[in-house]
Amino acid sequence: MSTQRVPLEVLQKIRQHLRSALVVPESENHPNLYNNMDEPPKPDSLEELGSLFHFGSSLDETLQMPNNQGRWFISATNPGAVLVTLPSIKLKPDFRLVTYLFRLGEDGTGVTWALPESCSTTSHLEKALLTASGRDNPPQPEGALADCMDAIDGDHSPRSFVMASLLRRELLEMGKIGQVADWVHHRLIDAPPDSANWQWRTEPPKDFSPKVRVSEGRAAIEFFTCRVTAPIVIFQHVDQYVLGQYRAKHLDRPLAINRTPVLNGKKPV
Repeated sequence: MSTQRVPLEVLQKIRQHLRSALVVPESENHPNLYNNMDEPPKPDSLEELGSLFHFGSSLDETLQMPNNQGRWFISATNPGAVLVTLPSIKLKPDFRLVTYLFRLGEDGTGVTWALPESCSTTSHLEKALLTASGRDNPPQPEGALADCMDAIDGDHSPRSFVMASLLRRELLEMGKIGQVADWVHHRLIDAPPDSANWQWRTEPPKDFSPKVRVSEGRAAIEFFTCRVTAPIVIFQHVDQYVLGQYRAKHLDRPLAINRTPVLNGKKPV
């Protein structure tokens, strides 16, 4: 088995790129605000331009209209577009990523599915809205893969597994706002932040640097984060892959909790 350390800066740049690309339009994050406006906001991107088709209401209001009343709707965002710009991994041919959003007041969540192109028509996606009820029962369109990472292909290099690990977490976080958001509060680290009174649940790791291990037929990536909202916690993340696929067996384990109120007023990065 060979182990390759990955510079923390590399993970941070990959994550920054993913987060900048996987953006939900503000008209879908806060639909009530835009529905009450006389004119739609000026779009800053093509994704924002697509969201204008959701602006306001019509005489024939459809199921997928954005709302903050606790009804799921289809997002205008195309999550699969980010894979065009990533090296080493890509979306399999004839597949599409589709995101549904749920907004209730200032909080909200989302779910992203991978579907064959033939199952991604608007009418097909709308059918799943009929069976959705509440935040914990999201729509699942017929034909959707159980894990959206099954629609990802790549060159199976160590870099591809780093990309896949971060992509999966950003897709799971996509659409989450308010109290539901979680991964957005995690900061990648390569050492425990200083000036904290860490209470360890187990023996602290000797090496916090991100690592990729590749052996015959298998691969694994390990990295660490610090959640910067209370309770402040250090997490270990381990994703294990069978070569030839990007669906992972994943572990997200809390290792230590900070027993001081703040980290000298600073958040770890």
